[in-house]
Amino acid sequence: MWEAATAAVLRGEGPSPLSGPWRLMLLGDGSPTRHLRLLTGHPVAVRLVAMEPEPESPGSQPSQLPREVRELEPPLLRRQVWLDCGGQTLAWAESWWNQTEAEQHLRDRNLPIWLSLTQGRSELFREVDGLALVQSPWLEEGFAQQGPFWSRHYRFFRQGRELTVIREVFSPRLEQWLGPAPRQPLHLIS
Repeated sequence: MWEAATAAVLRGEGPSPLSGPWRLMLLGDGSPTRHLRLLTGHPVAVRLVAMEPEPESPGSQPSQLPREVRELEPPLLRRQVWLDCGGQTLAWAESWWNQTEAEQHLRDRNLPIWLSLTQGRSELFREVDGLALVQSPWLEEGFAQQGPFWSRHYRFFRQGRELTVIREVFSPRLEQWLGPAPRQPLHLIS
């Protein structure tokens, strides 16, 4: 429905009517799974939907993939999960990995990525690259909520090298903790 300009997202500029808590959730470089735990008081349960090879031919990748996925070293693996807290589905997440990196870092497929990557206490850098409002019947069904939904995508880097690209879509149920969020195309602060 709407996508923010990458340059504005990299500068940390969010849509003007987006409240502070929503800006932190969508544009901040903290762990969303940790934020969900802190907001709800419940641990994050990961429901693995799929973890399978991504088609290798460039023409087979849908255009709706974040363009940063093309910067990862093939062959790629795509992981898709629902994130639940206290019996509520609060986020959908998908990530793309080099298959060797995935085998090394995602040994327990039911752990949130942040926990998998930080178990060895190695340093990571997160760069938020995209912000969007998205609409889809399967998301409405999964969240049991009407859309559109706020979405973002970002990359993790380790030692200056791109490790993974992650896209998250958030349920409107988060408004219980973050306040109301606009659900129409917006203009960024200039």
